[in-house]
Amino acid sequence: MTTDVPQRTADHPIDPDILARWSPRAFDGSTLDDATLATLFEAARWAPSAFNAQPWRFVYAHRGTPEWESLLSALVPRNAAWVQHASVLLFVLSDTLFLAPGQTEPVPATTNSFDAGAAWALLALQAQKLGLHTHAMAGFDRARATEVTGAGDRFRIEAAVAIGRKGDPDTLPEPLRAREFPSPRRPLAETVHRGRLP
Repeated sequence: MTTDVPQRTADHPIDPDILARWSPRAFDGSTLDDATLATLFEAARWAPSAFNAQPWRFVYAHRGTPEWESLLSALVPRNAAWVQHASVLLFVLSDTLFLAPGQTEPVPATTNSFDAGAAWALLALQAQKLGLHTHAMAGFDRARATEVTGAGDRFRIEAAVAIGRKGDPDTLPEPLRAREFPSPRRPLAETVHRGRLP
C-alpha cells in the first residue's frame, strides 16, 4: 500500500485540519456506525444560512443496504466503480423555495446552493476530525438522482458524497491511482481581488 502522500503547505496560517482534508477515491469498505454518521450530520446542522432557513437536505444509504443500490445507480459508471467501496453514499439537496419571515407563501430561494455548500463543508471537516474521508461528486445522472432521492421539482440535487475510511490506492484502476493524493490550490492572487475583478 502506498503511504507517501504529498504534504500540503498553506501560504498563511490556517487550522491544520483544513489542509488535512482531501478527497480520496480508495475506500476500505468498512462499516460506518449510525452514531458517527449522526455526528457528521450534526456538524452540518450548525452551518450558517440566510434567515437561518437551513435549506439543505441529506439523503443517504449505508453500503450493503437496498437503499445503497438505489442511490449508487444514480452515479455515472466511472464514479460508481470506486464509490462501491465507500461506507456511506449521500446526496446533498437544497430547497429551491424559501418562506420569508412573516410570509405565508414561499418564493424562489436565492442562497439555497450557497447555504447547502456551507453545510457540506462542515460535514467534510467533521469527518476529517474523526479520521474519515469524504469525496463530493458532480458525476451523477440528475434525472435518476431526482427520482431515487425523492427530490421532486422542489429540491435541487447539489452533489453526491462518498464517506468512509481511506483504503489502498493500489485497488484503483489507472489513471485514478495516479491522482490519489491531495490536490493543490490556486494562489490567492488568482481568486481574491480588492474592490472588483480585474
